[in-house]
Amino acid sequence: MVSGKFLFSITLCLGSLFLFSCNNGSQQSKSADSTQKKAVVNTMVPGTPIHYDSSKRYIFLTWDDSPQPPGTQNCARTFREQGVKATFFSVAAHYNIDPLRKRILDSLKKAYPEFLVANHSYTHAFRDNYNFYYTHIDSAVNDILKAQQDMQIPLKIVRLPGRNTWAGNGEFRGPKTSEKVAGRLDSLGYKIIGWDIEWQFIKGNIPKQSATALAKDVNDKFDIGYTNQPNTMVILAHDRMFAKQQYVDSLKTFIQLLKLDPRNVFETIDHYPIVQQK
Repeated sequence: MVSGKFLFSITLCLGSLFLFSCNNGSQQSKSADSTQKKAVVNTMVPGTPIHYDSSKRYIFLTWDDSPQPPGTQNCARTFREQGVKATFFSVAAHYNIDPLRKRILDSLKKAYPEFLVANHSYTHAFRDNYNFYYTHIDSAVNDILKAQQDMQIPLKIVRLPGRNTWAGNGEFRGPKTSEKVAGRLDSLGYKIIGWDIEWQFIKGNIPKQSATALAKDVNDKFDIGYTNQPNTMVILAHDRMFAKQQYVDSLKTFIQLLKLDPRNVFETIDHYPIVQQK
């Protein structure tokens, strides 16, 4: 005959096993949910729209002419360290120079939503031959299309070489010389992105403005509303400007100054208003 104490012990053991099983199942369920959420984040694709907050100011760091080592890697590392997003407008002729540059750009393409790679032509206007480029419309457009295909850029977002041009959805703003090329690209579904502020350079690759002066310029333009779109700021710089550590430090300082204002949000250019508009 089984004693009462023995039955009580068995009951406790079974109860403990049941609780362990339930808790373990719950933990596995939470782990599965967490893994699923991570999978959703990791499968975010370029062009996924965002919701704009009217109380925020959206900053788009757009760096031109990549891949240009070591400037491109220095910029990407600094952006990562500072926790900000950025867009690299890339030139296919630079991409095809050697395997290192291919690896640099391919790694940036895989880093979305942190980084976005966009089109900056194949030849950079036939090696800066701007007058010829923009008077030969078919050649210029084909140059953009070839770059798109060669670098396998997923979105039709382009910055025209040497021209501060905005176009998309049938609208145009910029120099007359680029209007026909921009119009043709617009008809093909491209969004052409200019800039609100340029971090200029001297002697080909040395930053002209100090980080402090540039940050002040950004804040001043936001304050007076002097931007292409309300509450947005597209900043242009070039990768090669940050090949040396002293200029990398300036970039770091510039970003830190902008981050002091809690209204500032850093985004990739696929979230710029005219790009998100359908």
